[in-house]
Amino acid sequence: MLVYVIPLCSMIIGLALVLTLARLIKGPDMPDRILALDTLYINAIALLVLLGIWLGSDLYFEAALLIAVMGFVGTVAVAKYLLRGDIIE
Repeated sequence: MLVYVIPLCSMIIGLALVLTLARLIKGPDMPDRILALDTLYINAIALLVLLGIWLGSDLYFEAALLIAVMGFVGTVAVAKYLLRGDIIE
């Protein structure tokens, strides 16, 4: 069953990545672009987790964890920059 479901889910998440990338490039204002960037890394995490399940490797789960942490820090830094104009006080 997983032989059919995981490639299908990978294609759907790949489509979501492409659409999110289009939103990141075309976004009408900066908060929309920040949300698109946040969604982009969440979709990348989902794709890595699916790949880890499919291949049975723990390495992909660790990479997904690293992307989650770096994505969170990046989102906080960009939001802080937009609010105050400076990242480090």
